[in-house]
Amino acid sequence: MTAHWIDITSDGFSGYLSLPPTGRGPGIVLIQEIWGVNEHIRALADQYAQDGYVVLAPDLFWQLERRVDLAYDEAGSARARQLLQTVDSTQAAADVAAAVDVLRARPEVTGRVATLGYCFGGQMAFRAAALAQADAAVCYYGGGIAANLALAPRITMPILFHHAGLDSLIPPDAVAAIKAAFADQGNTVFLDYPGVGHGFNCWGRPSYAQKAAALAHGLTLEFLSQHL
Repeated sequence: MTAHWIDITSDGFSGYLSLPPTGRGPGIVLIQEIWGVNEHIRALADQYAQDGYVVLAPDLFWQLERRVDLAYDEAGSARARQLLQTVDSTQAAADVAAAVDVLRARPEVTGRVATLGYCFGGQMAFRAAALAQADAAVCYYGGGIAANLALAPRITMPILFHHAGLDSLIPPDAVAAIKAAFADQGNTVFLDYPGVGHGFNCWGRPSYAQKAAALAHGLTLEFLSQHL
């Protein structure tokens, strides 16, 4: 497995590219939380690369501060919230769509490409799936998806939603609204994890729940193996 940063566009937009041991495979655009393409996100990219995927994690805060790499401590989280309030989310979704196109065109990618994101990245995975027509999408506790459900009819590819049962940022009525928006579409899988909170997949956060994270990763791999 090898990994390095690449230019996605010529004006400074870059991403962390992780290649599988074979050097080739289906593609995943893996989308950051608000802490940037930090150690955790790079580790996730490497994890999916070990699973056989060509993974590109785009730097979505690049127009504010390039290659943001924040810790989950008080100072890092405060800066992360500032960046979230400042970033142009419409542009960020378009950047993800651009990353899908760039990844799809790379010689290492043998077939289809998915978007996969966490928290802020879960929303971007959802929105970019509509913009870029990715072949599949995975949204881990995507904050803000319920406010963007007008995009749901445009998302015709398979899409997987992971939701935490005790998520204080995505209440049950928001989850219910997302499910209702896709009720008449046969392309959606909803997986709920009772007893865990927002961010359960991230080992750097207090809400980390190992069993739920391991289960979600395995189910995500099953989903991706079916659609990529």
